[in-house]
Amino acid sequence: MRKDFYIFRHGQSTYNIAGRTQGQTNDSVLSDLGKEQAIAIGKRLADKVIDVIATSPLKRAMQTAELANQSLNVPIVIDERFIEVNVGVVEGMHYTEICEKFEDIFKKMHLPGKECEDVCYPEGETRKQVRERVFAGLNDWVKQPYNVIAVSSHGIMLSQVLVALGDGTTDVKNGAILHLKFEDEQWSVVEWVS
Repeated sequence: MRKDFYIFRHGQSTYNIAGRTQGQTNDSVLSDLGKEQAIAIGKRLADKVIDVIATSPLKRAMQTAELANQSLNVPIVIDERFIEVNVGVVEGMHYTEICEKFEDIFKKMHLPGKECEDVCYPEGETRKQVRERVFAGLNDWVKQPYNVIAVSSHGIMLSQVLVALGDGTTDVKNGAILHLKFEDEQWSVVEWVS
């Protein structure tokens, strides 16, 4: 049994433009460019025979799913497990302020791979915790009666999926699409869809 997943990062948000960190509590929305990127995602996936879109509950991901769905016309289901990392007390801070107040944690949180995977901001979530909840979600979706599933999510979520599969990519652009497959009880990266 093979299942295909197309996991995409939401389009550019207002907080992306402002250089502010956004985790689980900030509900920034898409910029005009972000809306264009979301529509482009749908067009790039139009020939993939998507059955359903699972989305993070945050506005920027839900908007992206809805705009992409103009080309797909499939059900959209909210899945809390695909929400962005909880960044705790740094939520909404500008990146320069984070670097000043939490320089050591900031550096460790941006190391590639599984190094320092148990580090987090105060009241936040580790990258290891992100991977565990995301793969709990993905493994549940494997059991659903769909063959091709799209997921509208976030940059850290995508980067941690890649880390779990042995890819050290940490810089995931807005609108990027990762094609994964689940076959013979194993996950693997097929390609970045461009």
